[in-house]
Amino acid sequence: MDTRLAIIGMLKHLLEDSVVLHQQGAGYYSCTPIIHRYNKLLAQAQRLFPAGDGLIGTFEPQRETDPNDPADKMKVMQAIRVEVGQLISLLESLGAENTAGSSAA
Repeated sequence: MDTRLAIIGMLKHLLEDSVVLHQQGAGYYSCTPIIHRYNKLLAQAQRLFPAGDGLIGTFEPQRETDPNDPADKMKVMQAIRVEVGQLISLLESLGAENTAGSSAA
């Protein structure tokens, strides 16, 4: 199993879940499950970068917060969506880099 591709797929699904949750919740939803899952997937993605430096070092686990105010919830969800999108891009570029290296050999 290609762990990188599995993480990418799971992150994309998490992104979809966050949108659905936000649209259906009208402010009456919990951010915690999305943040908790993101943090777990980030930890798995970081394992793909053993040195821990470079761009993966710009990602940090998100604080598991669940504000009551709908506007604050929206800010938390927006931050998670940005982080998820950026992490997907990084992991996809890692695959493109490995593919380019394989074809050059």
